[in-house]
Amino acid sequence: MSTILEDHPEIAAAPEEAHAYDVATILGALYGDGILGMKGAFPREWAERMREDIDALFADALSRPGGAVGRGPRRWYVEIHPERMRGFVDLATHPWVVAVCTAVLGPEYRIVEIGFDVPGPGAVDQPWHRDFPAPEDTTVGRRLNSLAFNLTAVDVFEDMGPFEIAPGTQWDGADGFQHEMFPPKSFYPRYQARAQRKMPRMGDASVRSALTIHRGTANRSDKSRPVLVLGVDSPTADNAERHDLQFTRAYYDALPGELKAHLTCRVVDELQPIVQGHTIEGLMMGEA
Repeated sequence: MSTILEDHPEIAAAPEEAHAYDVATILGALYGDGILGMKGAFPREWAERMREDIDALFADALSRPGGAVGRGPRRWYVEIHPERMRGFVDLATHPWVVAVCTAVLGPEYRIVEIGFDVPGPGAVDQPWHRDFPAPEDTTVGRRLNSLAFNLTAVDVFEDMGPFEIAPGTQWDGADGFQHEMFPPKSFYPRYQARAQRKMPRMGDASVRSALTIHRGTANRSDKSRPVLVLGVDSPTADNAERHDLQFTRAYYDALPGELKAHLTCRVVDELQPIVQGHTIEGLMMGEA
């Protein structure tokens, strides 16, 4: 896939400056429910291009050993090189993304990951989980030090295995959790009582704390539900150690300076295959 830096002026329908977004609303949502959405963050045409790129990258990942990592039966995760997705710059510099990152993670936030999840037809309910153990910043300092942005590549309907989240659980302790990520099944009724299923449309965006207890639900349709993931850290987080963000020199040199300041990455002469460092073994069997 060719390297393309695109300018999409139609995105200017959203506020053009990060300060146009209300910090209290952002903090209230992410420190409260643990998730925040923005309807119509991008034009549908932008999301259609994203879907085309995901489809091509997914086919490529499945064609080589280790290209895709399992996230449960009929579920995969693929970490990608940013320059292989048209619109990466649009996403990383979108005023809402910048506003959220700055408000929650501080002005020195770092983009550490981009990839996508693909729950295919036949995917089963995942166990309730968080994506990694809660760091001391959260358990002691009561601060969020990382965020995950999600952009759906399809219109999501009930039978497609929607993402499900238990609001407010990013602050839950991990006593009894397997690997500090997987709560015992005796906790499930609490999550199910709080559960919210998310059914976004193409062009919508959301952001969440990956510590908020969540799961993918069973995909009973004949369609996949791919979703893009952008991972962002504060300076005190260490999620970059699980990932390998790479840029070729020519692509990196063409990036806006304000974006370069927020990247934790390697600059290489030639893109190298990504060895996925963030496996989540507890998801492989699905919910028993």
